Amino acid sequence: MNDRKIQERETIDFSRKKCLTVTIECIQNTEEMQYRRNAMTEMKLKALAKINLGLDVLRRREDGYHEVRMIMQTVSLYDKIIIQKIKKPEIQVKTNLFYVPENENNLVYQAAKLLMDEFCLKSGVHIDLQKFIPVAAGMAGGSSDAAAVLYGMNQMFHLNLSKRELMKRGVKIGADVPYCIMRGTALAEGIGEELSPLPPMPNCKVLVAKPPVSVSTKFVYENLRLDEAAIHPDIDVLLEGLKEGNLKKIASNMGNILESVTIPNYPVISEIQNEMLRYGALNAMMSGSGPTVFGLFEDESLAEKAYSSLREGDLAKQVYLTDIYNNRR
Repeated sequence: MNDRKIQERETIDFSRKKCLTVTIECIQNTEEMQYRRNAMTEMKLKALAKINLGLDVLRRREDGYHEVRMIMQTVSLYDKIIIQKIKKPEIQVKTNLFYVPENENNLVYQAAKLLMDEFCLKSGVHIDLQKFIPVAAGMAGGSSDAAAVLYGMNQMFHLNLSKRELMKRGVKIGADVPYCIMRGTALAEGIGEELSPLPPMPNCKVLVAKPPVSVSTKFVYENLRLDEAAIHPDIDVLLEGLKEGNLKKIASNMGNILESVTIPNYPVISEIQNEMLRYGALNAMMSGSGPTVFGLFEDESLAEKAYSSLREGDLAKQVYLTDIYNNRR
């Protein structure tokens, strides 16, 4: 009799343990589901900058745009973006720089609006944009910010758009946005929207310096002369260097036809280039329409010395030492 009672008690205890285990698992699963829901109400993103290893302008089209042939490269310098889902179907933008617009004139606002309008989203977004990429400096900072918002909202609102579909929408915001979605090493043609992935750029240190001047992209293109005297960079030789993985060949053949306009008007760009070369850069060049200059360094210690020199001097207002960013393959 006593043995039977003990056996029944053990059975009851076992059942309780089993129920308790099931209950704990249910709580854990519920917490995990809630965590996932909460996680998708906020996203932290990095909007990476780009440099041009080669930039050539072939002609001016009848529609006013310029036909280009460029080799684009992503670097690890980035802006920080936090996207939060809000109940009201509106777009709120906050930045850390007083001169960066927080309205429809900001490309992050335009990117958010594009998706909200197309998919009739009932919730809105609050976008906190922390700028570190030099503004209006030829590094596609604004385009990269817009690309990050398109990517983030696609994930947050489960829009299920492929990278290619995001790129098609991105070109409506700006010619560089599709590349900023794609990232890595790429050949850009047309007005910059026709992209072909290239072999990855060899790793090296990249020194970035922006002088305390502002350059109008419109001014540069309007004053560009594409006559017989124009010196065009050899994009094909650059492509060969990338295929060979030859950093020195790439560096020695870098070229930017827009320097023919920008440097005569802003000689400080040339001064920064010379400073980088003096400290051992393989080469130094203006990115995009400027005024930012970047230098490629094979030797990290030389790059750090050049970085310190430019930081301590008065040639550049913003100076960063960063790396090449290549997509995982």
